Amino acid sequence: MHRRLFAIAALILATSWAMPAAADPPEGYPFVAYDDGLKQAREEGKRIFVYFGRYGCGWCDKTNKEAFSAADVRARYTEHYVLVYVDAESGRRLTLPSGERITERELGVKFKAFATPLFAFLEPGGSQIFKIAGIQSAGDLTLYDRFVHGGVYREQDIQSFLAANL
Repeated sequence: MHRRLFAIAALILATSWAMPAAADPPEGYPFVAYDDGLKQAREEGKRIFVYFGRYGCGWCDKTNKEAFSAADVRARYTEHYVLVYVDAESGRRLTLPSGERITERELGVKFKAFATPLFAFLEPGGSQIFKIAGIQSAGDLTLYDRFVHGGVYREQDIQSFLAANL
């Protein structure tokens, strides 16, 4: 009897471990896949906001609940950027601007997204403006929007901008 219970418990654990886990972007935002976002950004001439998250990331969940729940952040980011969500642990394939086919996990390595959450702002063609890791507040996201959408990044680096605005 104990062997049978042990075998059933082991089977349940093994199959739940193998089940694909999905990482979710913040609710209420029109996030798209990376390659779809690059295409959309080129067509619309918009900059890109990339969110690297992963299933079970407590810091991602905290940022989603505390920063992305703010109505003004939702309005700014939805209007100013093509929003891209990347599951940093996914094996889903996507296409880079060069035409190279890689997985989302490999994209994370290219962006050095070794911890989540990680956020990157990109030009419509895919070149990086800047990236920032860790928990972010609604105020942080608003400052980053002013820096990128306002075009300040063309004249000043992010550290200098934050030092002058905090």
